[in-house]
Amino acid sequence: MTSPAETIVSSAETQPTPSSLVPAQTDLTFSKDFGCLPIPRRLRYDPDEPFHFGMFLNVFFGISSTLVIANLYYCQPILIQLSASFHVTYDEVARIPSLVQAGFGMGLLFITPLGDILRRRQLILLLVVLSTTLTIGLAVTKNLVVFEIISFLIGLTSVAPQILMPLAADLAPPARRGSAISIVQSGYLLGILIARVLSGIVANFTSWRFVYCMSIGVQSIVLGGAYMLLPDYPVKNRDLSYLGIFRSMAKYVVTEPLVGQIMLTNWAGSACYTNWWVTLTFLLGEPPYSYSTVIIGIFGLVGMLGVIIVPFFGRLLDRLAPWWSTVVSTMLSLVFQAVQTGAGGVNIAAVIIACFGLDMFRQIQSISLCASIFSISETARSRLNALMIISVFLGQITGTSVGTDVFVGYGWRANSALFMVMFVFQLAVLSLRGPHCPGNRWFGYEGGLGFWKMLPFKQSQLIASEDPGNAGCGHLVAVCDEKEVKRGAQGLR
Repeated sequence: MTSPAETIVSSAETQPTPSSLVPAQTDLTFSKDFGCLPIPRRLRYDPDEPFHFGMFLNVFFGISSTLVIANLYYCQPILIQLSASFHVTYDEVARIPSLVQAGFGMGLLFITPLGDILRRRQLILLLVVLSTTLTIGLAVTKNLVVFEIISFLIGLTSVAPQILMPLAADLAPPARRGSAISIVQSGYLLGILIARVLSGIVANFTSWRFVYCMSIGVQSIVLGGAYMLLPDYPVKNRDLSYLGIFRSMAKYVVTEPLVGQIMLTNWAGSACYTNWWVTLTFLLGEPPYSYSTVIIGIFGLVGMLGVIIVPFFGRLLDRLAPWWSTVVSTMLSLVFQAVQTGAGGVNIAAVIIACFGLDMFRQIQSISLCASIFSISETARSRLNALMIISVFLGQITGTSVGTDVFVGYGWRANSALFMVMFVFQLAVLSLRGPHCPGNRWFGYEGGLGFWKMLPFKQSQLIASEDPGNAGCGHLVAVCDEKEVKRGAQGLR
């Protein structure tokens, strides 16, 4: 008869790895994409030799996310130029950003879950080809209606980063999943910030059409890199239909307590983050600051610094239980929101401090929530990621609409105080379930309050020995994991 500790180690050691999710059958190995484009031999799927997910490929995932997601934001700084070029009013061109975001939302719902039933290498290549080709239309069209239709379609096809995210979670070793996700997530957020800066600078010195010529060039680089670097990966759910995707997503929301907890937290976190950036422009443009748009734009660089720093904490996030990193990041976000509430409209230093802290800890919170939701099922990560992004989207709508109304009606301090309450709400939702609560429990702290992920001792030793860069901390991880096993055994007794 085995002891509880042996049971925990045994079950952890036998969890499937990405290479074992699909049976090793010859018909799963492909030599061509789309039946005609040869796949480099080193990238072909081999169940006996799992593909190595190194730092170079991880960084490529992050850069690709930056360059693709930027498609959604190039239009925002050039709306005045578009108005003059198409000879229309500001109200008419103001529809363009909304159409891009609407297309992106449709893509999140109807395209990204396809990553669970299609080969993701082919899906990513196809999406980048489509978005690049459509961008050519934006660069040459002289008709506003055509421009708007193409903008919607570009938003629809610019969802490749949301397919790269679960792919990175699949390819990365379990003990490095947090750092892998942090790099891709940082690339995603950098794309949002960099796009506005590049578009404004290029359009200031040349025609707005060169912005989209630049986009065509960078997307072509992504396409070439994806063809040469993306490993082929077999279909994970061969018997799942397209309609079955949506049934299973609804089932996860209803039957998985962790999914509900994550989506509520992510919705509120996204609302707070979006409200911050939307109302910051109003705050800085009015007295006592009355800054120009150029100076206001510089605050994006402060936020960018907070995003860039986060991947350096990736190894720590790998070891912490995601619940703890989510709670800590949310609490610290609340602290920085309190700084904004107390002095944001009085002292510019408070605004700078809040800008840095809110960006940094929203990024950490998002990474931790991704790690949590990806742990639910290795064969449904694209669908789970789609649920994550849907909650982000709903949060953006809430933060923009509610935040703007409160700011205009009651001022900056009332708005900031309201979103302090939203951070408290996130902490309340997180407090319903502990870090190691069983997946079928809606409430409780079974499993204890251990800070570290419950990895088996042998697995930690193996990770440390395989990764020379991790050797310095391998002993610490192993010791922490052994303690978690013992703690879990005591809980079972």
